[in-house]
Amino acid sequence: MVDQADEALATVLKKYGKDTAVAYPNTAYYLPIMYLFLGQKVKQLGDLEHSMQEARKLLGRVPEDKNWVPYLGETLDSGVATLIAEETIESLKYLNGDHKEDDIWLGFTGDNILRQQGIKLVDGRMPGFAAIAGCTETNAEAVELVRGLQERNILVFIAGNTNGRSIAEQLAEEGIEMDWDCFIVPYGKDTTAAVHALNFAARAAMTFGGIEAGTSKATREILMYNNDRVHAFVMALGADSDVDKEQLITDDKYATAAGAINFGFPVISDVNLPQILPTGICNYEHVISGVKLEEIIPRAIELRDLTVKVENIPIPVPYGAGFEGERVRKEDMHVQFGGKLSEAFELLRMKPLAEVEDGKIEVIGPEVGDMKEGESYPLAIVVDVAGRDFQEDFETVLERRIHEFISCANGIFHMGQRAIIWLRISKEAHSKGFKVRDFGEILVARLHNEFTSIVDRVQVRLYTDPAKVTEIHESAKAVYADRDDRIGGMTDEDVDQFYSCTLCQSYAPNHVCIVTPERLGLCGAYTWLDSKASFQINKHGPNEPVDKGAVLDPAKGQWKGINEYIKVKSNNTLDKFNAYSMMEEPMTSCGCFECIAAIVPEANGIMIVDRDFTGMTPVGMTFSTLAGQVGGGLQVPGFIGIGKLYISSNKFISAEGGHQRIVWMSKQLKEEITPRLEERLTKNGVTGLLEKIATEEDAEEPDKLAAFLEKVGHPALEMEPMF
Repeated sequence: MVDQADEALATVLKKYGKDTAVAYPNTAYYLPIMYLFLGQKVKQLGDLEHSMQEARKLLGRVPEDKNWVPYLGETLDSGVATLIAEETIESLKYLNGDHKEDDIWLGFTGDNILRQQGIKLVDGRMPGFAAIAGCTETNAEAVELVRGLQERNILVFIAGNTNGRSIAEQLAEEGIEMDWDCFIVPYGKDTTAAVHALNFAARAAMTFGGIEAGTSKATREILMYNNDRVHAFVMALGADSDVDKEQLITDDKYATAAGAINFGFPVISDVNLPQILPTGICNYEHVISGVKLEEIIPRAIELRDLTVKVENIPIPVPYGAGFEGERVRKEDMHVQFGGKLSEAFELLRMKPLAEVEDGKIEVIGPEVGDMKEGESYPLAIVVDVAGRDFQEDFETVLERRIHEFISCANGIFHMGQRAIIWLRISKEAHSKGFKVRDFGEILVARLHNEFTSIVDRVQVRLYTDPAKVTEIHESAKAVYADRDDRIGGMTDEDVDQFYSCTLCQSYAPNHVCIVTPERLGLCGAYTWLDSKASFQINKHGPNEPVDKGAVLDPAKGQWKGINEYIKVKSNNTLDKFNAYSMMEEPMTSCGCFECIAAIVPEANGIMIVDRDFTGMTPVGMTFSTLAGQVGGGLQVPGFIGIGKLYISSNKFISAEGGHQRIVWMSKQLKEEITPRLEERLTKNGVTGLLEKIATEEDAEEPDKLAAFLEKVGHPALEMEPMF
């Protein structure tokens, strides 16, 4: 491997020269393997000459008779040399343009994805990862193996091949979706691509463990961090019915496995490899082999000492976090509910103990077997919970989790909340016997498992009868409105603490929501009361109280304690934020906002568009395009993601003049919020404003909008410039 890397490096040096930059895309950790083991910040091709010199120094002596030796030192050093060589080879692919993210291969993982997904490894949601090299004898075995890992929430990295065939190719042939959301990450077909799993592990320690590389002490700390916290293992598969299995685990795989052992990652194989059974670097054995494929997952879990929680839910499809990100495309769909094609909603309510029969599930209306393939149907998911320690304020917290609980079923797609849900049951799930009733089985089991301390009884009613869905939907709307009203009379000045929400940091790692009585979370699901309840349920969850501290700017909404908190929680990317301004240090956004507010310079005001609106807006961008500009945890002056309820808040962009700055809204949104906004405006003594706010029916272009505002005499035209 070192020879291959030296040869590849010599070729590019001759072509480009020593001063040519070399780097992976989207990372602050240079070439992470060199940074870890050598403390070297590789930036140019000339730097790689030093890297390879160090790699060659590490090459161990192989005994002539290849007898067993009673120590691992030379094996481990040779493994590091291999990883340095592989990092060199893989990084040069990017320089040469040889790496292209086409077909199924994803290549290097950028820091953004590392932060999105890697945190799950270190906080326990994802117990570990398996790095698979090779393939199984049949595609069915490949699917069964990977599904088994997904059910256990184990992230699957794939690299290398057996006799020219990879398990990723087998999965692709069977139509298995592969990406980060599905916990299946195919890095590349070459053995060298396995280094991406290990540079991911190295950066996880640097990022989440706060360890700064550069010294031998730091190298040890990073490796120990992985040994202790990142519970990974290598699964070397050599199955091929036409070839002697012992010939399929080639030297490059042995050498790469030796590199992985440095991290405390053991190797398990279905091939009869030479074993390394004594403990030492790894917690238990370093290499075990000859394991039957049907036994390899439980043996690997024992070998790596993983703590795995498998949900025991009586449904006919696999279940686990590895399926949460799956999509069910239209051509793969058996039936669907909600979206824009039918009425659908979900509601969770607190009931007295005597009114809840624990475990009871009812389906009122047609079951899946009575539905026509490819059609859309109405659905109401009504969950009643009871508990001696349950409080009404907890309802929305549990209701919000319905999305996650249902999405973890293989072949089931769920999106949205409250009355904007969208569900699909795939043809495959239907063929295995999945029914509407199974939504209830999932919710009963998961609510009991997750909220044992406050939930004693759960019952679920699932309505598919159109008339019943419409009837109950009206009462559900009243419940939603009542919840929103509970916080209506509170002000930010009434409390000494706000609440944080970092639920979305797995998607936008630098984003922090600060939820106040007068500004709910931008997703629309978490009010100040919701966050308070969430903290009471789980003291180590995504919501925690934040002391406001001294008032720094009452008009813009800035407090000393809040600034100190967000600086830490945003990974030192934000120094301060203003709760009531969208022009100066506004709050960041993730991507799950209900609406986007954006400045319209020509109108000296702002527009608000909701995520259901698909048309063009006066700023020349659709909602989807705007979302790409606003999300990702960035402060973007003039653009903010917001929840619908915030529009009728007394603190709505009050630093810039509040509601009188609104010059345009999508019609559906305007109609939806008019009752609340009208009530707020009346209380504030503002009359006639709503009629002066344009919609897409009045203008879609800035010049036409300006003409409309001039015609109706909108107050924004007379206000101070927003810039």
